[in-house]
Amino acid sequence: MNGNYRDEHLLSIKQALESYDLFHKQVHECERAIEKTLQRWEDQRTPPEDKSSQNGVPYDFEAAESLRRILRVDLSAIPGLDTDGIIKIISEIGTDMTNWPTFKHFASWLGLCPGNKISGGKILSNRTKPSANRAAQALRMAAFTLYRAKSALGAYYRKMRARLGAPKAITATAHKLARILYTMLREKKSFVEIGQEAYERAHKEKQIITLKKKAKELGFTLAEITP
Repeated sequence: MNGNYRDEHLLSIKQALESYDLFHKQVHECERAIEKTLQRWEDQRTPPEDKSSQNGVPYDFEAAESLRRILRVDLSAIPGLDTDGIIKIISEIGTDMTNWPTFKHFASWLGLCPGNKISGGKILSNRTKPSANRAAQALRMAAFTLYRAKSALGAYYRKMRARLGAPKAITATAHKLARILYTMLREKKSFVEIGQEAYERAHKEKQIITLKKKAKELGFTLAEITP
């Protein structure tokens, strides 16, 4: 770098470079610790047959492949979840989902269940309780990234956002992500993406059924008109 630098400028550049090198060294130390932990989990499990992978985040080891071998399911197939998010979640919940007998127990532990306050049979509030659960935070972040996603979960998030606003939509979508994750890990089932169009079609059919039921209760009959 050729130029006319004052001493304070050179000192600032020197310290910035030293800080950059130090932070990268610490990042690599963290990655080595993560890699060792994943390797220890791998050694306790039989690898699955499917070993195709791509590392979704800039780890300098195959974190995505290690996770697939450990969990025996591909959580990265869930829209919104990447390798980094999965590692954060697994580091909090582990791999044994029998710690939670049902999904309701799991959602309650995450702090993603409505906290209904009832008095005299009337619901005063159904806001979720504040929680510092890091697994729930990772699920909320995953939900937030679905705003423009062309998937069923993306369509669900946008529908909830239009109806409830962004904060509640993020919580509701994180709750749905948690249910999918729990089922995959507990039952070793693969995730199947139905797509945005299929979700919107199913939602429309559900609305029609609800309208017909409501009309029948009021003594009316709905007639479908084909344009």
